[in-house]
Amino acid sequence: MDENEYIRRFTELVELEREEQMRLHEEEMRRLSGREREEKGRAFLRMKGKSQGLGLGGKHLVRFRKQNSATTLPESEIEVGDLVLVSKTSPWDEDNPMGTVAEKTSYSITVAFDDAPPGFVFRKDLRIDLFVNDITFQRMLEALKKFKRIPRWRKDKLLGHAAPDFERIGEIEFLNEKLNASQREAVLRSLAARDFFLIHGPPGTGKTITCVEIIAQLVKHGRERSNKILAAADSNVAVDNLVERLDKIGVHVVRIGHPARVIPSLRRRSLDYLVQAEPDYIKAQKLRQKAYEIKERMKGVVIPEMRWRRGLSDETIMQLASEGKTTRGIPRKKIDGMRKWLDLKHGIDKLFADARELEDRAVKRIIQEAEVICATNSTVGSEILKGAKFDFAVIDEATQSTEPSTLIPVLKTKRFIMAGDHKQLPPTILNEDAARGNLSKSLFERLLAMHGDKIRVMLDVQYRMNEEIAEFPNKEFYDGKLKADESVKKHNLLDLLPESKFVSEDAKPFLFIDTCGSEGFEERTRRGSTSKENVGEAKLVKEIVERLLGLGVKPEDIAIISPYDDQVALIRRELRVEGLEIKTVDGFQGREKEVVIVSFVRSNKSRDIGFLRDLRRLNVSITRAKRKLVLIGDSLTLESEGCYKRLIALAKERGGYKRTCGT
Repeated sequence: MDENEYIRRFTELVELEREEQMRLHEEEMRRLSGREREEKGRAFLRMKGKSQGLGLGGKHLVRFRKQNSATTLPESEIEVGDLVLVSKTSPWDEDNPMGTVAEKTSYSITVAFDDAPPGFVFRKDLRIDLFVNDITFQRMLEALKKFKRIPRWRKDKLLGHAAPDFERIGEIEFLNEKLNASQREAVLRSLAARDFFLIHGPPGTGKTITCVEIIAQLVKHGRERSNKILAAADSNVAVDNLVERLDKIGVHVVRIGHPARVIPSLRRRSLDYLVQAEPDYIKAQKLRQKAYEIKERMKGVVIPEMRWRRGLSDETIMQLASEGKTTRGIPRKKIDGMRKWLDLKHGIDKLFADARELEDRAVKRIIQEAEVICATNSTVGSEILKGAKFDFAVIDEATQSTEPSTLIPVLKTKRFIMAGDHKQLPPTILNEDAARGNLSKSLFERLLAMHGDKIRVMLDVQYRMNEEIAEFPNKEFYDGKLKADESVKKHNLLDLLPESKFVSEDAKPFLFIDTCGSEGFEERTRRGSTSKENVGEAKLVKEIVERLLGLGVKPEDIAIISPYDDQVALIRRELRVEGLEIKTVDGFQGREKEVVIVSFVRSNKSRDIGFLRDLRRLNVSITRAKRKLVLIGDSLTLESEGCYKRLIALAKERGGYKRTCGT
């Protein structure tokens, strides 16, 4: 397509998705009661707030906990970095403040507000709702407008009308000597790319480690040329992973983003933390304090409101006061009072303007001196980085972000490297028309389809899964090219357990438990819900977890995942164990645990598997476990899709198959 069609089509798709997210979110908030929202993990009820003063970046911090302080918070989707809406009764009241979750514990969440929140947030019986963030959509639309202004040669390469170029590079000294052959090849070819390059990283193959080596090499060889490097990803978690690894090897990295979205251990690398040591910032804070002190003095002075101003401009009031005159029946005392108020106001405005200038100077200095700037795709489009330009960008999680989202960092730089796995889940798109229009197809996937292996290296050694767990996804999704490293090839659950407690079934790294469509294991849809749940599978999950805990497996080593929100909610009600993670498949992408239990849920006479038909969801489900993977499902329903049929057949072949319905 040409550039005009590209911009028009993606702008339309982004707008469709934006409207859909707002519609669905508001619809749910209106349709469901607060209690139902809390059950779904998208609200907290009966909360009370307490001020925690000012935090990083001058944010107003308020800690919320249940009215009964000894009550723990229920399981929730609300996490650090999310936007929330605080209300008394209705979320739709105009004075309800919106803030960002800065901290979350078992008993409380702390919310950071840009401005001082209204007084009601310090009372009882409050409701806190997860809310939609619109700023990301605005930044994607801005990136699409910017696409029109980039050079023609660059547009041609991004649109597939011209081939990307590469340069010759000599041998390099790898900073991480443990990199395997495919990781080293990925580093070398990425450094040789003059336009862009793709690193295909299947589960557990160390794509982030490879990205860190590339960044470190760019820093090392670019110091004399003062190269500016950007490291980005779609999620805050992925950005923090990059920051943590870069910080450990001594790279001068600065993390840009709301301080509430940065994990506490890395906040010393955040811009908001670093700027506090800058002399210009310290001066700015003193000017602000002085401005607030003057503001207090204004309370007893005549405000130039309409009843006293009577149409007079500020300039006229100042002139009349200096000449000792009056007009329009305004008492001279009022004119003098208004002049005093205007004098103070002008002084305050000057102090705030000077403070902003000093702050901007301090921020620019930190950004300029940083070797690597780290931020989410969306934050790269923020005001803080508005004028910044970069020589290189390394974008992790590239297959989990939409093309317009990835464009935000791409258009800030001359060359870029993307790492991801298009065989795992794509970005979640809620609007069906937007999904059909390929908004769910990443830039990574489109460039790979156009340019092929010329711009890609696949990492081929995985360091996560026992070889029996890895066998099926390797054959089904990666053409049998993945190898298990010797360090993980044979590891299993028994390595973590005392020998006297286990039985033969515990030794199996890969187990499929077939419910056979039997009574008690049918799926169901709760009234008012579009999701699914399966009570029988939930009870079976509980039994398995309780046995594992009894064997001595730690709760934090176990994850339970399911494709369906309602099944996750049901299992959470069944299993309340501190440290045990229960999430949707989508919410667990990029994660790993020693033991993973998957509840597939679907079991019906029509053999309909719904969105389980997206096999990338299956790939994510079965590649999270390191030592033991337990899959629970109805073979009669699942085998309507050939891939699941092959999965179950392999479980039988490997002796990892068990039925709940007899032999």
